[in-house]
Amino acid sequence: MAIEKIQAIRGMSDMLPEDAPLWHFFEKEASSLAKLYGYQHIRTPIVEQTRLFKRGIGEVTDIVEKEMYSFVDSLNGDELSLRPENTASVVRACIEHNLLYEGPKRLWYMGPMFRHERPQRGRYRQFHQFGMEAMGFKGPDTDAEQLLMLNRLWKRLGIAPVRLELNCLGQLEDRKAYREVLIQYFEAHKDILDEDASRRLYSNPLRILDTKNPDMQDLVNNAPKLYDSLGEESKQFLADLEAILKAEGIDYVVNPRLVRGLDYYNLTVFEWVTDKLGAQGTICGGGRYDPLIGMLGGRDAPACGFAMGIERVLELMKECGVKPESRECDVYVVWDKALYLNALSAAERLRDADIATIIHSGSMKFGNQMKRADASGALYALVIGADEAAAGKVGLKALRENLEGYGEQKTLTIDEAVSLLGQHV
Repeated sequence: MAIEKIQAIRGMSDMLPEDAPLWHFFEKEASSLAKLYGYQHIRTPIVEQTRLFKRGIGEVTDIVEKEMYSFVDSLNGDELSLRPENTASVVRACIEHNLLYEGPKRLWYMGPMFRHERPQRGRYRQFHQFGMEAMGFKGPDTDAEQLLMLNRLWKRLGIAPVRLELNCLGQLEDRKAYREVLIQYFEAHKDILDEDASRRLYSNPLRILDTKNPDMQDLVNNAPKLYDSLGEESKQFLADLEAILKAEGIDYVVNPRLVRGLDYYNLTVFEWVTDKLGAQGTICGGGRYDPLIGMLGGRDAPACGFAMGIERVLELMKECGVKPESRECDVYVVWDKALYLNALSAAERLRDADIATIIHSGSMKFGNQMKRADASGALYALVIGADEAAAGKVGLKALRENLEGYGEQKTLTIDEAVSLLGQHV
């Protein structure tokens, strides 16, 4: 009787070794950039109390209503959820551990999130985000710095240019006034509203502006503009932000339809968009959320941040032909029969010097071993043959055309080999 194979849950994918170089390249560049700008690493639990997200994201949202993986802990009755995003968790951690007591904080994170939505290219039910939160910083200079940082990241990843879309949501009072204007406008065109728009008309009318329904595009394009409802301080904040971006040569467009439907968002909102991934072109979104810390029980403090779906960014990197160097090891050790202990001793000396090393396992024919060494992507083959062992030495052969002495084999002591490899790997 055949045993049924168990497969991964739909929308939750494995990262296979062939994909690892792209992931590692992204992780290295993102984390080093965070350090470059003075951001500190924070990790939060994957599971949080459901009410954190209901309060932090909002109960009248698709995420909370349709997409969260929520459950009741059978051991104590707690209502828990797998985190669908990480900003609320980072804010919770800041409040719980009083991180802002000594002053503002720049924080970054990277890890898995969970949403029960229809899987599609670059969008999964378990997906990964890289994000940054700057807490305690009030001015547009912090918003601008994050945009400069992202522009630098796209260049490092080899996916520039990516289009920056920008808008200003104003403050809560600005949006309350705009909300009333918007409701009146859409009430006059109820016959055009689709089911989602009708449902959001009184609970979250700003989200109607974000509709992808082609039958509603003329309606939302002709809707009153949020900018006309902004107060002078909000308009000045946007002007100051734009001035910094222009001074630094960052291209952008102001998109009046770019909104967030939740009350804790204010002032800056932005997205980075590409045309290379089809309809789902946003790879990064963020903005300012000054009221959120107070809404979650902390002392009021300004904040802004962003998050990007890593899988989406990796898809774009593939589209742009980014292929990071991939190799299993730096040195591949080939050895003659009965000389395994000699090979093991040499490999351990290399590893002592932090040189990634694989010892051949399998066929003992030197030709097959060298083919495997080449296939591994190793820069060098370390040869332990009978002649080398008798002389107390090793053979070292460069396997890549860009290396000095390519194709030649040198006979060296292990100390000499370690020294030479330390300069080239």
